[in-house]
Parts: sequence; C-alpha cells; structure tokens
Amino acid sequence: MTAELAMPKLSDSMADAVIVKWLKTPGETFRRGEALVEVETDKATVVYEAEEDGTLGAILVPEGGTAAVGQPIAQLGDGNAAAPAASTTPAAEVSARPNATPVARRTALELGVSLHGVPGTGPGGRITSEDVRRSADGGAGAAVALTAAAGGRGEVRVVELTPTQATIARRMAHSAATIPTFTVSVDADVSEIVALRRERTDETPSLNDFVVKAAGLVLRELPRFNASWVDGKIECYSRVNVGIAVATEDALLVPVVADADQRTLAEIARETRRLADAARRRALQPDEMQNGTFTVSNLGMFGVRSFEAIVDSPQAAILAVGGVRRAAVEDGGGVAFHDVMTLTLSCDHRVLYGADGARFLSRLRELLERPLALAL
Repeated sequence: MTAELAMPKLSDSMADAVIVKWLKTPGETFRRGEALVEVETDKATVVYEAEEDGTLGAILVPEGGTAAVGQPIAQLGDGNAAAPAASTTPAAEVSARPNATPVARRTALELGVSLHGVPGTGPGGRITSEDVRRSADGGAGAAVALTAAAGGRGEVRVVELTPTQATIARRMAHSAATIPTFTVSVDADVSEIVALRRERTDETPSLNDFVVKAAGLVLRELPRFNASWVDGKIECYSRVNVGIAVATEDALLVPVVADADQRTLAEIARETRRLADAARRRALQPDEMQNGTFTVSNLGMFGVRSFEAIVDSPQAAILAVGGVRRAAVEDGGGVAFHDVMTLTLSCDHRVLYGADGARFLSRLRELLERPLALAL
C-alpha cells in the first residue's frame, strides 16, 4: 500500500488550506525536519516540515489547489509513479484556485481584480503581485468581475474571498447560529492608567496590555470563564491563554498570549507587540494561534465607544474593549472629568450566567482602577 502525505492541521480552526508551493519535487528525498511544502491556512502562510525521512512521490494536489485537513496531498515512495491526471469531477473544479502568491492574492483583493484569467509570469506560471497590478491597469488578462445589476444599483464588483476570509465567515456564522449569547457592560475609570502611561517611555505597556494582564488574573480567580462548551460538557483549563484580536489588511487574526496570568505586565507588552507585528506581516506560526481560552478584542483606537464581539467558539467568553473618553464623574462630593472606558463581555449562556458576567466585570474594573498592582 502506497504511503501518503496528508494535509496537516496547522491551527485550531483550520478546515482546509491552499498549497502555495511544493519545496521538493517528485523523486527527491528529504530528511526529518526539512521543508516539504508551503501552505496558506486560515491564519497564515506556513512551511510544513517533514516529520520523518522519506521520498516525495506523485503530487496529488498541485500548487494553487485546496485540500481539506487529512486529505492526501502527495504520495510517498520512490517517485516512479506519475502524477495522476487532473480530475474533472465537480469537487476538483471547486478546489481549483488560481496559482498565485499570497501577496498577489492580497493585491487582487485591494484592487478588485479576479485572479481567474490573469496570466502568471512567476515560476511555474504563478501569478505575482506585478501580474495583478498589470491586469488592474488594463493589461492582458484583466478580469474584474463586473455585471449589470437589476433595479438600478449599477455595476456589481464580485470579490473572491481569500481562504482566511472564507474561514472567518464560516466560523462567525457558526458561532452566531449555535451559541446562545448574552452581554453585560461596565464603565471603568482608567484615569490612573492614563496617568501612568503619560509619565513613561515609548516602551510603556499599552492600555490593552493592562486589560490583558487584568483579564488573565480574573480568569485565574474565576475559572468558569477559562472554559469551553464541548460535546454537551464544560471543559475548564488550567492554563490561561488570552487571544488578542489583530486586524490586518484583509482579515482578523487572533494570536495568543500564553499563560497571561503568570506573566508580568512588561512581558505581556513585549509579547503583544511581537505577536501583533507578526500578524500584520502574516508571519505568525501555527502554535502562536492555538490553545486560546479567552479573547480580548479592542476597537478603541478607532474611536469606538463600545461594541459587542462574537464569541470565538469553542471559548466561553470574549471581552470587547472600547475607547477612552472623558466623562463627568462624582468625585469627593463634586464632579470631575475622568478617563472612562466601556468594557462589554459576551458570554456563552450554556457555560455562564448573568451574575457570573457581572462578577467578572466587577473584578476586572477593580483591577484596572487600581493598576499599580498590575505593573509589579
């Protein structure tokens, strides 16, 4: 029986991935740890390394093709077998995607250019970002999908989703449809944090770093929030791993700060900066996006006062952080303006109840309003 190389699972949410580039050719031998294939998952472009010595046989999924987790993508053997003829079944036609670099895909999305029909000038006919820009400028193969719309809406530009966007859409739809969610909100006076940051250097932890640190401590105190609903049961975890939502040009990625309850504020600040930078460069490694137990999503930098975030299944809760605003607050018998921030907690009602959410936000607000202990 011929051994096969199956598409590995490279992230918690990965259902399928695109073969970006084969790094070995049929008949070529490899050693354990050598790079075999570059794949684009729902989270990042990753180089998969061989788990043992071997020889690459026939390639079953070509560059640009999509394969589900566990699906054979190549044979392993002496390489004498010829690659199978391209299938003409509907399933194969669905999985076929233009052979383009990740940068070319992002460029096509930005410019509204369909990759279908764009001639590739890269190695093996691969479409490059320059090919996309040439097509957008009216060169051969320009294929912006425009159709006349009925009802006077004018022309419609159809944009193909990237694998990341398609996975996000699928996961968010599943979460919204299957998780009974409730939300609770509270205003926290973060004047002391704002003052601390004003006095420090550029390496000062961000307001979001304070939130991640405080959330980590609350999750340790209230372990029911550090949990998931799995197959009709609640799984509570010993490690507190806080995901931080990072917006990129074309997606929303959630790298994870592992053991956030045990790290110092300075350590969290360094880690969140590193992870956010890697996310924007699409350079995150699979293990940096796995095993999250809770998520913090912050839109305060965009001037958003408050919002409700969708629970990232199978986690039990997610915290939405709004921007800091000046608000009149009763102070010593008078009224003074303080720096206030709205925190909104979305919870899975199968795991948590309203009183639980209230306790979580009350403790979180207490920590944020007395931040010196967080900075130790």
